This record gives sequence, structure tokens and C-alpha cells, in this order.
Amino acid sequence: MSEQTAVKVEKLVVAFGDFKAVNEVSFEVAQGEIFGFLGANGAGKTTTIRVLCGLLPPTAGAVTVAGADPSIDAMSVKSRVGYMSQRFTLYRDMTIGENLNFTGKLRKLGYEAIRSRIKELIDFIELEWPLSTMVADLPAGVLQQVALVSATMHDPQIVFLDEPTAGVTPHARSRFWELIGKMSEAGKTVFVTTHYMDEAEQCGRVALMRSGELIALGSPAELKESTFPEPLFELSPSTDAGAGWQAALRSQKFCKELETFGMHYHVLADAPAAFESYVARELPEFSHKRINPSLEDVFIRLVEGRER
Repeated sequence: MSEQTAVKVEKLVVAFGDFKAVNEVSFEVAQGEIFGFLGANGAGKTTTIRVLCGLLPPTAGAVTVAGADPSIDAMSVKSRVGYMSQRFTLYRDMTIGENLNFTGKLRKLGYEAIRSRIKELIDFIELEWPLSTMVADLPAGVLQQVALVSATMHDPQIVFLDEPTAGVTPHARSRFWELIGKMSEAGKTVFVTTHYMDEAEQCGRVALMRSGELIALGSPAELKESTFPEPLFELSPSTDAGAGWQAALRSQKFCKELETFGMHYHVLADAPAAFESYVARELPEFSHKRINPSLEDVFIRLVEGRER
């Protein structure tokens, strides 16, 4: 494995009886990269992360994390990675300081190392709450930042974040991603799962999983280009369009896909002129415009579309 490769996965399989939660997944993550992992619930994202962190043995395949094989030397891997799970891993009946001291001791850090590391990380997240504050009294966004500090107390090379911003405000999500960016700039590899497409846009590369398989991998721009070679249009009704128009539009030869997006509709049309002529003739109550695809469009087409 190259010194610049933080994670290497080759034909990973994780099976529970006859069920394959992860089926021959392969990818690499570069040192310092922000790597996004997307997929619907049950796609195999968390299972893959648990293998990479040395928490779950693989059924087959080869995995190397920070230069070590978690199936052979799990303790070495655990010392080099930080893991923040979907649920906050802080004790709510303890203070911030007590939580961080406890985490440092679990990581077998000395007294001075713990004190120095707490100060460094508290400065890093610019925490304004006293360390004597009970965790139960913290807002969700601050709680999430303190959980990040706890997960990185031992200064890991790779940080795994499993849906770290679920259930917090947009402002708190934005602040958390500022911290992710700062970690990446400092050379740490950040491996993050998320259901928020605006967050995935901030990743260097994104992997999409479906039913235990890796179905797409690339930068956000590459995924959009490869997934939507045909023109994409947005239809917006000005009045109630009534019934039947969607089936009629889908029956047209030029219409490859029609998806609902809030109060609008996205149409994939391989013959733009024919589509625009049809709208003008058959759908006068609609306005339309050509748009660039988003990662949400990519996700819906590759993941939700195939499942339907």
C-alpha cells in the first residue's frame, strides 16, 4: 500500500448467514481526503466502517487501515483511528471535562498528555462552554462537537464519522463541516457517512452503496457527469396540473425519467427540442428550464431509482 493511501479495501465481504451485508466492495482512500459514504439505510455503510475500525471481522477480502490489517492486528488499527458513531458516545451524567478525561484514560494517555490534548482540542473547536458543564445540558450541535473531541483524543490518523450531524440544526451542521475541513487540512483522513446531499458535495470523493454493493465512486462532479449524460430539466407548475399528465409525459420517447422534487419535477430528456416542444404544446401551465444535476439527483437515480 502506498504511503499516501490511508484505507485500502479489496473485495470485502461481510455475511451474516446467507445474507451478505457487504458484497465484494473495493475502494481506496487517500491520506488527508474527505471521503463520503452514501446509501440508504441498510446499504452496508455502517457494517463496512465497523470492519475498517476493527470492530467486526470480515467474511472475505482484504482490508488495510493506516498500514495495518484490522483482522490481524485490531488493537493497532484501533489506536490509529477515531470513531464517532451515529449515537453520541458521551456520558450525559458527567461533565465535559470528566468525559474527556475518561476517554483519555481509556486510550492510556498520561495525565499531562490528557491535559494538553484537551486544551488543544477545545481550542480547535472553539468551545465556549466551561468544562464543568454537564453533557446533558449541552445543545445538540455543541454535544456533537464535544463528541468529535472525544473521538480524536488520541490523535488518530483516520477519523470515521457515522452520520455525525443527524438531528442538529443547519448552522450546527455547517460549523461541524468547518471542523472536518480543518482536520483534512491538518493531514487527517476523514471518512464520513451522511444522508445530507449538501454535506456530500463537500467531500473530495463520494462512494454510493446499494444493497451491500458499491455502485458508484468519484468526485461529486464526476458522479453528476457520468450519471446524467442526457440533459436534465426542471418543470414547475403555475397552477394545478390535474391528473394524467405524468403518465402522458412518461410515455413520450424522449422522456427517460420523471422524478418529483418538492413542488417541482425533474425530467431527463435525451431530445431537448422534442421535450420543449411537448411542454409548450401539452403543458402550458408549466414553466421549464434546463438545470445542472445535483448529488440528490444522482442518489435518486442510482440508488432509489434502481430499487424501485
